[in-house]
Amino acid sequence: MKKFFLLFGIAAAMVACGPSAEEQAAEQKKLDSLKQDSIMKVEMEAQRIQDSIAAAQAADTLAVDSTAVAPK
Repeated sequence: MKKFFLLFGIAAAMVACGPSAEEQAAEQKKLDSLKQDSIMKVEMEAQRIQDSIAAAQAADTLAVDSTAVAPK
C-alpha cells in the first residue's frame, strides 16, 4: 500500500508541475512569431522569384525588339 501512495504522490506532483498558463501563453507567442517569420521569408522568396522572372522577360523582349529592327 505504501508503494501505491508513493507512486500516486509522484504522479500527482508531476501533473501539478506542468507549465502555467503564462508559460503556455509565452510559448504560443514564440511559436506564432516563428510562424510569422517563416511566412514572411516564403513571401519574400516568392517576390524575388517574380522579380527575376519579370527581369528575364524584359531582357528577352528587349533582345527580340533589337533583332527585329536590325537590317537584313
